[in-house]
Amino acid sequence: MTLLGARAQVVTVDITLDQDEYLPAETLPITVRVYNNSGQTLHLGADDRWLTFSIQSMDKDSGAGDSGVGKESQPPVAGAFDLGSSEVAIKHVDISPYYDLKQTGHYRVVAVVHIPEWGTDVSSGPKEFDIVNGAELWSQEFGVPMPAGITNRPPEIRKYYLEEANYLKRQLRMYLLLTDETGQHIFKVSAIGPMVSFSHPEAQLDGDSNLHVLYQMGAESFLYSVFNPDGSILQQDIYDYVTTRPQLSLDNTGHIVVVGGVRRVKPGELPVIVPPMGSLEPAKQ
Repeated sequence: MTLLGARAQVVTVDITLDQDEYLPAETLPITVRVYNNSGQTLHLGADDRWLTFSIQSMDKDSGAGDSGVGKESQPPVAGAFDLGSSEVAIKHVDISPYYDLKQTGHYRVVAVVHIPEWGTDVSSGPKEFDIVNGAELWSQEFGVPMPAGITNRPPEIRKYYLEEANYLKRQLRMYLLLTDETGQHIFKVSAIGPMVSFSHPEAQLDGDSNLHVLYQMGAESFLYSVFNPDGSILQQDIYDYVTTRPQLSLDNTGHIVVVGGVRRVKPGELPVIVPPMGSLEPAKQ
């Protein structure tokens, strides 16, 4: 065993994923843990090269061998820190924007930590995951609203998709995909929430091209979400089927609202009850 190999064994790297399956271009966060049992303080994070990733497609080219996944840019991981002996450093990195993970298939990722004091690298064990396609349930093209005062050019056309995917092969989830007009360029993929297999989502666009989505997520519960043309969520509420079924409708002003059902009160909306002065019994000595 070489000296560098012995040193590397007292520093270990571990990675975990939130799930085993992802849609193309979906957020893919990796949690990296670096364990230091070397008896020395390590100085890490001085630049983006201290933590890198190696990603391979395990079934590309019809099984003709492992194939490295193209890297569009290095994930921004810089931020100097000291890692003392018997300490653990944790780093969260979303690799999706920086690697070509838009093709379906089976992949393997390894994290590599560079230790400059020793001039060596320490690799994690491999973690495997799949990129899968969801089943399209609904889609709609729309024009992105122009900034105020600009009316002399045609709007940019984008497309909303609602898709379902079998999360972890045992639970259905609803996803929002935001693409260009052709559907080839994906701007954003967002997991909306769990759903039941017999759910039929309602989807409507308002005057600002915001997408309103209502679908059944449980036996008697419905999830209502609103997204803007950038794919960011503006609102999300849960409605329970009590005496009437929740559904999308227009109010008297033409705004999209949920009618029927009972909206669940969120924890932050509950009132804080403060007892009146003098109502508390004095503490006994």
